[in-house]
This record gives sequence, structure tokens and C-alpha cells, in this order.
Amino acid sequence: DGLVVSENVKSNNIDAKIPESGLEAEDKGAEEEHPRESDSNILDVSSDYPRDKHISIQRHLADLEKLADLREDERKPCPLCPEEKFKACYSHKLHRHLQNLHWKVSVEFEGYRMCICHLSCRPVKPNLVGDQTLSKMGAHYHCIICSATIVRRTDMIGHINRHVNKGETESRFITVRAPKSSYKVVKESATDVQVLPNHSTPQKTDSYFNPKMKLNRQLIFCALAVLAGERKPIECLDAFGATGIMGLQWAKHLRSSVKVTINDCNENSVTMIKENCHLNKMKVKLNTREEDNDETVGNGEENSDTIEVTKMDANVVMHLRSFDFIHLDPFGTSVNYLDSAFRNVRNLGIVSLTSTDISSLYAKAQHVALRHYGCNIVRTEYYKELAARAVIAAVTRAAARCNKGIEVLLAVALEHFVLVVVRVLRGPTTADDSAKKVRYLIHCQWCEERVFQKEGNMVEENPYQQLPCDCHGSMPGKTAVLLGPLWSGALFNTGFLRRMLLEAVQYGLDEAQPLLKTLVCEAECTTPKHFSTHSPGDENKQEECGVYIRTPNTSAESYLVHGKRKSEEVLRGTAKRQRAEHSAEHPPFYYNIHRHSIKGMNMPKLNKFLNYLSEAGYRVSRTHFDPMGVRTNAPLAQFKTVLMKYSTPTYVGAQAEGPVHLPGEIQVGEEVSAAAVIKVEEAELAEDGKSGVAAAVFTESCSTRCAAE
Repeated sequence: DGLVVSENVKSNNIDAKIPESGLEAEDKGAEEEHPRESDSNILDVSSDYPRDKHISIQRHLADLEKLADLREDERKPCPLCPEEKFKACYSHKLHRHLQNLHWKVSVEFEGYRMCICHLSCRPVKPNLVGDQTLSKMGAHYHCIICSATIVRRTDMIGHINRHVNKGETESRFITVRAPKSSYKVVKESATDVQVLPNHSTPQKTDSYFNPKMKLNRQLIFCALAVLAGERKPIECLDAFGATGIMGLQWAKHLRSSVKVTINDCNENSVTMIKENCHLNKMKVKLNTREEDNDETVGNGEENSDTIEVTKMDANVVMHLRSFDFIHLDPFGTSVNYLDSAFRNVRNLGIVSLTSTDISSLYAKAQHVALRHYGCNIVRTEYYKELAARAVIAAVTRAAARCNKGIEVLLAVALEHFVLVVVRVLRGPTTADDSAKKVRYLIHCQWCEERVFQKEGNMVEENPYQQLPCDCHGSMPGKTAVLLGPLWSGALFNTGFLRRMLLEAVQYGLDEAQPLLKTLVCEAECTTPKHFSTHSPGDENKQEECGVYIRTPNTSAESYLVHGKRKSEEVLRGTAKRQRAEHSAEHPPFYYNIHRHSIKGMNMPKLNKFLNYLSEAGYRVSRTHFDPMGVRTNAPLAQFKTVLMKYSTPTYVGAQAEGPVHLPGEIQVGEEVSAAAVIKVEEAELAEDGKSGVAAAVFTESCSTRCAAE
């Protein structure tokens, strides 16, 4: 019953191959490159291109009739049905059969019709015999792109649409590189790269280029530029090169300050990286473990910059060599590469990682976050900062296993990614200090108040006492959850961020400058109007993890030995020096002003509200995690009190904003009295649509309570 496509085609003298343009060039490429094992496991296709299509895929109905070889004086069977299902008949009856049962229910794609097929192409369960086998041999379609067999017509249409949306063609499933004419050149930060047409929705054998990650690449470049200013030259690694855009930007702008290594385990990606290096007039140093060729130089003017391109697993590269700067940007989570990254990274080096598994980090798939990061999280108003602290906690544990500590320089969580940049500090003492900053978080599910659990191994009788709120006493049941383990230290280093901002201005990185300014204000917990390009302390030096590091106004001899790292004695001595004027760490987490707004009241403008909190004596700033978030050291009760005081009723929203005088002229800086809390409860009760009588009774009872107090 089974039909072989090539035999049917030859017997009927029909050209059943799909026409494609430029076949000669692709045939040469197919002879040069060997098929991969992964592709051969997916589909059983020949190395010749184009491959034969199934007989159920035809352009015209006449071509389908030619397969049956219709004659007036002979009975002919249907070429798409077994003889047990449709017996041989004369031409007029067979013509109606082909037209009504096969052609009319076909699926069209680029001029071809995928007709329904009743042959025994699909595997049948071995325990079925006789008539049961015939009954299970249902109709199906053959995909023109990947040769898959689909039962339903609607499923076949969806299957083809998915191929189209992913930019897949028939050559996608044969190990032949796409012709150069199909490449598209993209320019970013004065760097040209070739990308495939399906670069936005790639497959495992393709290179990925995401234009939305431009901000991420600029932030990493600024961090590398700051490190290059501390010591030269530095060895940096882009562990997942893809198109090589990031490593090319490093080498093109920083020149001799860096020695760039771009790695990727995909053969097509490595070939594209080499071509992009030549496109940008860069020398390519091939991996000596795989090729013994000399360095190759691209066409055009010769440049002294050299980029090393390797084809290895990222873990292998980081185990074999030491680097000063390592960037990890895998598809999804990067926890599988943390141990290798911290194994050979040099002292005072930098490790940056980009995590794109935001579904788990942003508490949409909590079981995945527990599996990857060993962290229990829930969806909160500060879920983005929660994600950043969960990633840093995993980084801290990985570094501690290698007897290394970390100092967080930068943590950014935006819509598409979570970026963490840390400086590595060798030694078991720093490893212990970093590990102590990984704690659990107590989160109240009623009011969203939160506090890190106190240090110590002793079990507390009532952990709810650590929360500033009293929801556990006034609400039934358990009101709080334990989240973590999370990083409880600072998320930013002000000195490093200021120098990143200077690098962004110097290289004209417009997208990174506004974000870096916000991060500097967030690190200092100040409003933008107090922002300045100089630090409040010594303008010529910045302190990071207890080590003073040179800025552009300081001589190189004072803090840095050119071309060498400081000796261990100097590092040990400078680590003990702490500035008295060093500012305190920024408060952990933030509050969303909309989440805590009062119903029936118009909130003040966000910038005005920041000024009100600052005038009350609290540290306050905006946060990049949430456009309506407020980072402050004020307790939630004080936060709500200030918000209530400067909110106006909805029915007088047209009037100018002004303070709402609370009973007894309560001062904001003082502790919240019972009258203020009762006033807030009264406003919320009236807003919920309660009757006037109930509100009056509630007000009278509140007055009685105040008099009693």
C-alpha cells in the first residue's frame, strides 16, 4: 500500500519537484557542509536539494489526474486511496472522486495544493489487525515544508501559518546555509551586522538578533568601558555571540583597551560572526583547537583590532580560560553557567548576566522560579525588584561556592529582561559577607508591607511581630508569606553608575543616558532636582566595595599601577579604609502610588508627592522598576498618611491641590495617631457605597474610641 514518491514520479514521467531559484549555489553549499545529527533526527530528508514532495501535493487538478493515468477502456485505482477503501473504477467516476474527495478539501500554499491522503503513511498501532487497521487509517495531509502529517484541515492551516510566521522555508530543514542575498544588514552604534530574515523569530539553528535589547547592550558596554578605564588591557568574553553584535561594539569602540572573545556553540552563528567581523574590517583569530589556519583579515583597510572567535560550549570556554569581564546572555535562565563563570574570573573582574525568563522571574510560573533559582516568589507590587534580588541571590550562592564574594554594581529589570552586573571579590571572608546578605522576606498579603527576616538561626515564636503592620491581629487566618531567599543588600553602586553615565555621554549612547540618571537618583535615593554630575564627597575618587578607584581627575600613579593589578598588601590596606561621609544604602523595595491610593480622592502629582515625603523628613526617589513607584524609607502607614493628607476629594477635583487637614492638626513627621487611621477608614467606608446612616454611626463610634484613648 505504501508508495515511494520517486518511483511514482518516474513511472508517470512527472516532474514532482518544487522549483526554487538559485539551486546551483545552494547545491554547492550542501556539498561543502555536512548535515547535523540533530536535523537528521528530526526529518529523514535527502541531501539533494530540493527534495521530492509527496504525490498528494500538486499544482493543478490535471496533474492529480495524470497520476491515475485515466483511460476510457480501463479501470484505474485512486492514487491517494488504498484499494481496500476505493476500488478501481472508470475515468468519469474516478474524476469525480478526485475532485470532490481530494481536491476540494485541499490546503493551498504558494500555488501548491496539499490534497487529503488516505494512504498508509501514518503509523498504525501494532495491536490492531484486520478491519481495525483499516478503520484507524484516517485521512491526513502532508506538509509541503516539513513533511509532517496532519489529520485535520484546520490544524494543517494553523501548521502552515506557524511556518510562515517563523519565516521558515523548505531549505530550513536541510543543512544548507541561506544564500547571502537573503541576508539583511542592520546597523547599531556604528556597527554593521548581517542577520537572517527570521532574526526576530529564530530557530535553534539560526542566529538571534533582537533590536529591543539595544538598551541592554548599551548598559553592558558602559560597564565594560568603566572597567577598561581601571586597567588595560582586559580580556572580555561574550559567551553567547549569536550575530556577534555585542563583541563587535566592544572591539570597535574600545580598540586596544580590550581583547574580545566571541563564543557560540552553533556552527552557523560562528560563520556569521566571522563574516560580520570582516564586514566591520576586523581581524579574526580562529580557534586553534579546531582550525590551524593563520589569522584572516577582511576586505578593505587593515585594522589592528583582532577578535577571537571560538566554537565551544560556554561552560567549556569559561573553564579553560580566565577573563576580566564575562557576559552571559543565554536563551532563558543563566543559572546553568554561573559556576563556570565564577570559576576562573579574575579578582575585581565583572560578571554581567541577562536573564530573559521573565515568566518565571515575574511570578507567572512560580514553580519554574523554584526549580531554577531555588526561590519562592509571588506576584507583588514590587515584583520586578523581587526578580532582580532573586537573580542576585543565585549569583551570590554560585560565587560563594568558588570562595568569592560579590559587590552589586547594577541591577535593572525591564519589560523584556533582567540585567545584573556584579564585581567579583576573591576570598572566603568576602564570600561569607556576601552570603550573609541572602535572607528571607516576610510579605503581608493584605497591605503589601514587607520586611527582611532578622539574622540568626533561632526560631521566633511569632514572626509576624517583625512586620510593621498589625494585619495579623485584625485579620483572621495567616496574613503573611515567606519569600526567598533573596538578596537583601544594595542593588546599585553610585560611583560606578556615575562613571557609566560619563561613558554613555562620551560615546553618545542616547538611550542609556536617561535610565542611568534615574539609576543614580535611585541609588542615592534623591529626587531628580537634586541630581548632579559630581558626587557629594570627593570628586576625584569613588569607593566600591571598600576599594578606592580612580576617576578621570585622579592621576594614574595614585590608585593604579599601569598594566598591573594592585598588590595584595595595597588591596588589603585600602579595603580597611571607609569614608565617614559615605552615604547609607538605598531603602529596599518601593511602593506603588496607585496601589495605595484612597478611593474617591484625587492623588497629588507624583513629583509633588515626592516633595511632600521629602519635606516630612524621609528619603525618597523614583524607581526604574515602576514608573509610578516610590522608593522611600517611610513606613507604609506614614506613606498612606501623607498620601491622604495631600489628596483632594473627587467632587472638588477642579480646585487647586492642597493639604487635607486631619483632625487635631496631626503632624506628618510624628507617629500616626488613632484619629488619623480612623479618618482614613471613614473615607474608605463612605467610598464603598455605604449608606449615610451607617457612615454616621461609624463616625460616632470612632469619636467614642478617640475620647476613650
